[in-house]
Amino acid sequence: MDEKIEFSQRLRDAMVRAGYGASPSVLEHEFNLRWQGRSISNQAAWGWLNNRAIPTQDKLQILAEWLKVEPEVLRFGERVRHKVAEQRQRWDEGAGYLERETFDAFLKLPAPQRKIIREVILTFAKAHGTADSDTR
Repeated sequence: MDEKIEFSQRLRDAMVRAGYGASPSVLEHEFNLRWQGRSISNQAAWGWLNNRAIPTQDKLQILAEWLKVEPEVLRFGERVRHKVAEQRQRWDEGAGYLERETFDAFLKLPAPQRKIIREVILTFAKAHGTADSDTR
């Protein structure tokens, strides 16, 4: 799928994959069956399906559960899920016990001291050509 597909298209696709018609009336009915709060209107469902509005996180969670898709995939697409998984794998493989112990100690420091430590680490990384351009 194209990574630039908007939320409304992902919602439509998820509805079709789940065996539903991608119409505001179907969305309104099925969502309201599962939602414990104030019912959404047909106009709200239309807005979600036509990229005029994005539901709040709690409503997005209900949509995701109903359509059997991860909420982050429904909201942001597969690309974001893969990027998060890659980042998590990088941390899991690159950070052993000593690094995690150091991170825990770092997080307990007051903000001014964390800033100094961060600058020292970034200076070392830059000197060794390993600084990430997105770190500042």
